[in-house]
Amino acid sequence: MAMPLHALAADALPSWNEGPVKQAIIDFVTRATTKGGAGFVPPEARIATFDNDGTLWPEQPLVQGAFMLKPLRSRVKEDPSLAKRQPFKAILEGDLSELSTMDKSKLMKVLGVTHAGMTEEAFIREVRAFFQHARHPRWNVPYNQLAYAPMLELLRYLRANGFQTWLASAGGIDFMRVISEETYGIPPQQVIGSQLKKTFDDAHAPSVLRREARVAHVNDKAGKPVGIDEHIGRRPVFAAGNVRSGGDIQMLQYTRKRPRPGFALLIHHDDAAREFAYEEKDGASLKAAREGDWAVVSMKRDWRRIFDETRARTGNGRG
Repeated sequence: MAMPLHALAADALPSWNEGPVKQAIIDFVTRATTKGGAGFVPPEARIATFDNDGTLWPEQPLVQGAFMLKPLRSRVKEDPSLAKRQPFKAILEGDLSELSTMDKSKLMKVLGVTHAGMTEEAFIREVRAFFQHARHPRWNVPYNQLAYAPMLELLRYLRANGFQTWLASAGGIDFMRVISEETYGIPPQQVIGSQLKKTFDDAHAPSVLRREARVAHVNDKAGKPVGIDEHIGRRPVFAAGNVRSGGDIQMLQYTRKRPRPGFALLIHHDDAAREFAYEEKDGASLKAAREGDWAVVSMKRDWRRIFDETRARTGNGRG
């Protein structure tokens, strides 16, 4: 019998410190890919879903919040009253920290205000320009060069063992699709996110899709399992989220509650020196992790490094 791919690499997760979390991941993948074993998962069912903000890259500040700053300033020139209303006021004042815990339907409404009527092609150009020119305020590099090295290794490790890797984020689906393949090796058709309604405009040639100000789906909290079902049609066997707003709890619960429980991974931001340290006021995600027997990553203890310095210098994000 052919040897599983996981057994071929000396260490497929070199940015992870040895410990129970790393071992639990390896043990799960070993079981899932060992034919005849109790934990074997057929290749077609090897679905892994990953939150984005705070799970695959930093969420302080929220990247899409930073992206919306420039177009919102332009919109305020047309309608000054927006500057006095939340969440517009917070964005304009640069208070992006609270956006990470803000109701994601409100953020999508901001995107509707700033980009209603825009074609998909124009939106893609604007997103690409943002990632080319914008810099993270702490590390002074483009945002998409700050993907977590341990999670990039995990994505590659899963794919090498026959898993499909999907993004399932509360962020805008069209925003993430622009950089998902370059940054994570995840093609745009495997991205699930919040989205605005669109209309097909064939009044002039060539025909285009236009964004509306109306929200079609908020892919956060209970909306994540719904989005996963609508896009994939299968329940994931592996899911990863993070501590921040409780937005990933339902996705991780959805993954665990199977005939054969899947693997749930929760990232805990507890490394202020190398990244950030924060928790939820109600501790909901960590409580759910204890109750659901999820694997909890301590960034401080479990990750040997946070970022790939070579990637940050070169911008090479392909997995």
